[in-house]
Amino acid sequence: MNALLAELKAGAALAAGRQGQPQATAPGAVDFSAMLKGAVSEVNASQTKSEALAREFQLGNPKVSLEETMVALQKSSLSFEFLAQVRNKFVAAYHEIMNMQV
Repeated sequence: MNALLAELKAGAALAAGRQGQPQATAPGAVDFSAMLKGAVSEVNASQTKSEALAREFQLGNPKVSLEETMVALQKSSLSFEFLAQVRNKFVAAYHEIMNMQV
């Protein structure tokens, strides 16, 4: 992922006529890579939690209900699908940018 971001930044600098100079970020700007990394971490935590609940339910833990387990599994599934769609849109945008004539 870092290599992809570095390539995008280099391409943007080249298009702006500043080859080899990194672009400065505006104050208060959101770092996309940090945001994406955080989203992946949240999805991973959600999946880990739902797997743990499923395991506890299968082992017969009376503190874990079927409803709670199914809701956690669905939340985990939806968050993963959302992240996959964001990734697909990002890759499509990257391909579109790379195919542009300069």
